Amino acid sequence: MIAGFLSSDHSWQRRSLGLAAVLLGGSFLAASPARADLRMCNMTSSRVGVALGYRDGQGWVTEGWWNLNSRGCETLLQGQLAGRFYYVYAIDYDRGGEWSGRSFMCTREREFTIRGTEDCLARGFDRSGFFEVDTGEQKSWTIQLTETNRPGGQ
Repeated sequence: MIAGFLSSDHSWQRRSLGLAAVLLGGSFLAASPARADLRMCNMTSSRVGVALGYRDGQGWVTEGWWNLNSRGCETLLQGQLAGRFYYVYAIDYDRGGEWSGRSFMCTREREFTIRGTEDCLARGFDRSGFFEVDTGEQKSWTIQLTETNRPGGQ
């Protein structure tokens, strides 16, 4: 089912895990009522923790953790997306490893909302590398985490 939606998608890989994040535009859930949200779907066989970074009216903010069961989806932000770029860091609770990137933002081990991305360690937070999600200024977007060794993965 995923393969039919991959024509304009992007994917990132973490080589040591063979995992990828597939980004899908708002048309992914065409059979459902139209909603404008940022959603994350975990298409892996593992439980996954997700942190999100984005700009709001007051500057940069990071939030976490959303815990997604295997094959589960979660709405990370409700309503029409206000920005083009969002940033994601995710960890595989069951097999270890992560989906990460080169955009460093603040996180912590337990639930958090952190304002600002500067001086994470000096402020008592962890510093994690997030990967960039370019929504192309769509008002709704779905991100799928997949395993590259599974059919339909990238």
